[in-house]
Amino acid sequence: MSRESLPLQADDLSAFAKSLRLQLAQHLESRAALPGHLSLLNMLARAAGHRNMQGLRAAALRVVRADSPQPQPAPARGPRHPELSEIADRALRQFDDQGRLVRWPSRYQVQRYALWGLWLHFDGKRRYTEPEVNELLNSRHGFGDHCTLRRELVEMKLLARTDGGKEYRKLPARPEPDMLPLLRELRERSLGR
Repeated sequence: MSRESLPLQADDLSAFAKSLRLQLAQHLESRAALPGHLSLLNMLARAAGHRNMQGLRAAALRVVRADSPQPQPAPARGPRHPELSEIADRALRQFDDQGRLVRWPSRYQVQRYALWGLWLHFDGKRRYTEPEVNELLNSRHGFGDHCTLRRELVEMKLLARTDGGKEYRKLPARPEPDMLPLLRELRERSLGR
């Protein structure tokens, strides 16, 4: 299990201590050994009023998501950008005013164009760990599926990864000419122009 910081709040410290003591006593009654790491984490989570450690983690994520700014929905229809092809225009409509992908397009070709918009944000001179790739993708989309985006970027050969996915890097790629105005527009949106 990887280390992560999770806030643990007990509304009543006395009730928390009593619950933890009772759980420890029950565990020691049924087994002669002290509880393991995961068992102890589950006991702490239950003492704080959660079902188990997963419940505590889910509650912490809900709080973080509620505090984070929600992406603005992209306009359903907008004026066609004069330089964009029809597919590039459809792809542009999947992004909000800040250049964040707000929905995964249903058409395969539009998905490909949208992935190029995410590819822009990777630095070709550095190596990324999988959590860093996930963090970057989560900051650039609003529908909560960084796994699909990461996989599709690798399958399109826009990103390369080592066996096991320990390291990722941006691959040099040349977009089609009709995609260049789309990428310029997305770059400007992400810079706030």
